[in-house]
Amino acid sequence: MMMREDWIEVELGDMLDYIQPSKYIVESTEYSDNYKTPVLTAGKSFIIGYTNETENIFNDVPVIIFDDFTTATQFVNFHFKVKSSAMKILKPTSDLVNIRYVFYFMKTIRQNTDTHKRYWISIFSKIKIPIAPLPEQRAIAAKIEQLLSELDNGIANLKAAKSKLEIYRQAILKQAFEESINSVCFNLSEITNKIQIGPFGSQLHKEDYVEGGIPLINPMHIQDGQIYPSSSYSITIQKRDSLPNYILLKDDVIMGRRGEMGRCGLITKKEEGWFCGTGSLYLRPIKQKVYPVFLYYYLRSPIIKELLTGKATGTTMTNLNKTIISALPINLPSIEEQAQIVQEIQTRLSVCDKLNESIDQSLEKAQALRQSILKKAFKGKLLSEDELQNCRQQSDWETAAKLLERVKKDSKTKKS
Repeated sequence: MMMREDWIEVELGDMLDYIQPSKYIVESTEYSDNYKTPVLTAGKSFIIGYTNETENIFNDVPVIIFDDFTTATQFVNFHFKVKSSAMKILKPTSDLVNIRYVFYFMKTIRQNTDTHKRYWISIFSKIKIPIAPLPEQRAIAAKIEQLLSELDNGIANLKAAKSKLEIYRQAILKQAFEESINSVCFNLSEITNKIQIGPFGSQLHKEDYVEGGIPLINPMHIQDGQIYPSSSYSITIQKRDSLPNYILLKDDVIMGRRGEMGRCGLITKKEEGWFCGTGSLYLRPIKQKVYPVFLYYYLRSPIIKELLTGKATGTTMTNLNKTIISALPINLPSIEEQAQIVQEIQTRLSVCDKLNESIDQSLEKAQALRQSILKKAFKGKLLSEDELQNCRQQSDWETAAKLLERVKKDSKTKKS
């Protein structure tokens, strides 16, 4: 990473000492929001619960907690306990170290963690960090926080817009099927040639799974009405052909029968020949009675979700069976009106899709901007000339080289 000529590089280990967390590991995982002390992990979940334990609470903050296996980092400025020993608690070696500045620099590091080892001592402590004069460090950290806060607000607004779009999608489907005229109510079994629950787990064995084989479709592969196969979740052609009842054909509607209700996808020419997974079921429409795309949208509608949620069986996970699905009531207008309804739905949903695509692109740009802000900061390009002049006029301004000398001297004094 290129930096300004008046800065200086030093190893992270010269800026941060590590503390083993063993003493601060929580004894009981019986957490409650009514308790006072947060229990932390360095990963995305961060605060995993609250404990009422009062001994061995870490209180010498602020610190950085560092997952020694994944390299995830979190800045912590409150008292806490930890979940496990798979982390380091990183503490400044000197009061002259601006820990927020160091923390944001660590966010720029990209480390491959495929090897299962501890990374702080072996790699991270040896990484070079560019050191600016102390007033500049404060100004840089403050500006990073300001810009990232503005960015986070923008991201929150984009995500809220995505949520509203999903609500609108559901409203489109609900309205479409509530307003259809001259409908006749059928049970699902009356308008399908086949309702097939996915195979028993005993029909598939470890040796049947291969990399890059015939995609096996379970609920996790069905998102927002689309089918997203996994190359690592597939079976051999031979195994598929030995179980022909579960081979998917064009215009089949595949549904998840576990977890979130109403999760379904329409099999197109692209997915024909793929395999219905254990957690799914599929329907083969009688095309003279029901337009396959109509049935696909109908089964994604709030009307069906409400019915399935009320009728699904199972206590730990919602689970549909053939009896429930077969008896599901479907209000069908004529084939001609079904086609008209589908056209109207697709026209409106295409607008949603374009808006959603635009939001996704903006979210990608926001993530790229986050890294751009951090990179500019540690190349010495984030502060304006006026902001730099203000830093140089502060009473504790000194060259980066002199600051580093004092940091090392202070660190040695503390250790002795």
